[in-house]
Amino acid sequence: MEETTARNGEVVGLKSVVSNNAVTNSIKGGTLKPFSESINDNNHKVIDIGSKMSTDKIQIIKKDGTLESYDVTKVVRAIKKSAERMLIELSADEINQICNIVNKSVMSLGSNKIEIIKIHSIVESALEDVNPKVAKSYRDYRNYKIDFVRMLDKVYQESQRIMYIGDKENSNADSTLVSTKRSLIFNELNKELYKKFFLNVDELQAIRDGYIYIHDMSARRDTMNCCLFDVAAVLKGGFEMGNVWYNEPKSLDVAFDVIGDIVMAAASQQYGGFTIPEVDKILAPYAARTYQRQYEKYLCLGLSMEKSREEAMNDLQKDFEQGFQGWEYKFNTVASSRGDYPFITVTAGLGTDEYEKMATRAMLKTRMGGQGKKGNKKPVLFPKLVFLFDKELHGEGKVNHDLFELGIECSKKTMYPDWLSLSGEGYVASVYKKYKKVVSPMGCRAFLSPWFERGGMEPADENDEPIFVGRFNIGAISLHLPMIYAKAKKENRDFYEVLDYYMDMIRNLHRRTLDYLGEMRASTNPLAYCEGGFYGGHLKFHDKIKPILKYTTASFGITALNELQEIYNGKSIAQDGQFALEVMEYINKKVEQYKHEDHYLYAIYGTPAENLCGLQVKQFRKKFGIVPNVSDKPYVSNSFHCHVSEKLTPIQKQDLEKRFWDLLNGGKIQYVKYPLNYNTEAIKTLILRAMDMGFYEGVNLSLSYCDDCGHQELNMDVCPVCGSTNLTKIERMNGYLSYSRVKGDSRLADHKMAEIKDRVSM
Repeated sequence: MEETTARNGEVVGLKSVVSNNAVTNSIKGGTLKPFSESINDNNHKVIDIGSKMSTDKIQIIKKDGTLESYDVTKVVRAIKKSAERMLIELSADEINQICNIVNKSVMSLGSNKIEIIKIHSIVESALEDVNPKVAKSYRDYRNYKIDFVRMLDKVYQESQRIMYIGDKENSNADSTLVSTKRSLIFNELNKELYKKFFLNVDELQAIRDGYIYIHDMSARRDTMNCCLFDVAAVLKGGFEMGNVWYNEPKSLDVAFDVIGDIVMAAASQQYGGFTIPEVDKILAPYAARTYQRQYEKYLCLGLSMEKSREEAMNDLQKDFEQGFQGWEYKFNTVASSRGDYPFITVTAGLGTDEYEKMATRAMLKTRMGGQGKKGNKKPVLFPKLVFLFDKELHGEGKVNHDLFELGIECSKKTMYPDWLSLSGEGYVASVYKKYKKVVSPMGCRAFLSPWFERGGMEPADENDEPIFVGRFNIGAISLHLPMIYAKAKKENRDFYEVLDYYMDMIRNLHRRTLDYLGEMRASTNPLAYCEGGFYGGHLKFHDKIKPILKYTTASFGITALNELQEIYNGKSIAQDGQFALEVMEYINKKVEQYKHEDHYLYAIYGTPAENLCGLQVKQFRKKFGIVPNVSDKPYVSNSFHCHVSEKLTPIQKQDLEKRFWDLLNGGKIQYVKYPLNYNTEAIKTLILRAMDMGFYEGVNLSLSYCDDCGHQELNMDVCPVCGSTNLTKIERMNGYLSYSRVKGDSRLADHKMAEIKDRVSM
């Protein structure tokens, strides 16, 4: 080993051995205890820790006034811990460089007693020179005592509110339940930790003021967002879940049970929407196995071939109905470990063979039948149903026209299914028409950008095909456009200059999130990362997930586009909309620029603001006061939608919102209110029109059910039959359905109830 000496003020290092987990050499007060041998293999690193023999006389004055000998190994331990918090591993050279800087700075002070706060400053300065990210971690952690007291006090206050008052931020989380309260309290803590350790000062200021909104801060550091989960890939050949091996199902009833288990387990490891794409095609092979088994059984019992087929099909029909009913029970009554009911979506309607059509038919009939005791049944909320519409399959006289008619009846009674056009105009339809690939929505409205099998962001050649099933998002961060415009005007700055600042901020947050999540291990979500639920998801348990993040989508959210137009010239987007269009075109060009520079799949997302639509009003008022038609109501408009109070016909609303449709391909839905008292032909006409326009279309009704006598009708507040106010009401929240009343009480926040009350065209 090399002896440490000092020449002309230069610090000369000592070669010593440091393991990956701890500093294994001992350097105390500058007295160097050499190892009997030096090793450098996969488990240890040779590190040159700078020191000076004379440092043994230096003492550190601790915060409590006590003295302690200066020990550079404590610096090593502290900086390694700071690096670990950022998921960074400092190299031997970097540690050596930092220690040399620290030792040299300590010696330059010319004192044998140094306050600990001065040492901290020296270490922080050294880290800034070598690795600024670790410097921030060190600085943040050093100040944790004061900050944590404040943070935990805030979490405590929130926990008390949740425990005794409840929470209405997410209408699908029943905050009356103990498990949900616990989850909500944990989320508050996780949100504060995210703000403390992940965000810089400028980002914190932006979210506190309200210029941007980071969705799901409580989960963004842990996992991914909405997904198209590849259930078929997990089932094929069997899989492992919870250290138990599941064989691939051999029958339809078992397939329903196993898929339900997969969904509940996998959806608990993420946030946002969890979609099972083309569920009719997933279930069909298991239906075929069940049919064959039952058919052979009846033949063995002596029935004729025709009678055996009839009985086997009857059994199969029952299995389909019971399977979908089982899902409705499970997905609406069993809360996930997140404390809410997982946002499950299933898409169907394209399957044309016998079993595929049976699956779609049973799904729709089960939803129409409702759940509940006899005479008091009502539709459930989950799974959200999406009908995949292809004019060549569902048009008049086509092979699946019967499914289309049944879907209309189901929408008329339950508001689901929503309808996705695969044969109209726009992005989703163009992908289907060219590749026969379906871009199913994730959750209520999110859509994936294309990722090609061989070429990645761009096709390698004309034979390259896009992959959608098995992919996911990593979350959305929304721009508050009216606030950004108001800030620009107040500061006499160009609007687009200010917009660029916040878009760049979101871009950098997404890049950091991708880097951070890439360090996570496949063990955090084994069904997705190890068992094939995600594309490329056959990693080993302890592998990092970075390789499969290359095809994820990160979203720039858009809210209050209507209010942006209002603050610009005092007109709504129904009255004008030209400036709003100009802004959206600019944002699209900017995001395309980011995509090609960063090689990440960024997308533009029409934000379904539930709690946010009320928060943004409060934030705007705090900064800029009450502005007519911008901040004078308790809520702002969602994404690119016309204001809910506009007196528009369904056709007018479809035409007005079509202008923005192709500018938000990362997430969008169009819906209109049908105050038509279950008018089947009117609903059918408007849905067909929406399908020609290429929309993802929702039917809006206000479904009301009396919990006392079972009477149901549209939009009642008092039962006309028995006079009860003990009602359950189902409204469209944004792109999904929610209870506005449950047994007479509301689960929605006041600002959302105010918006529902104002609805005319929505």
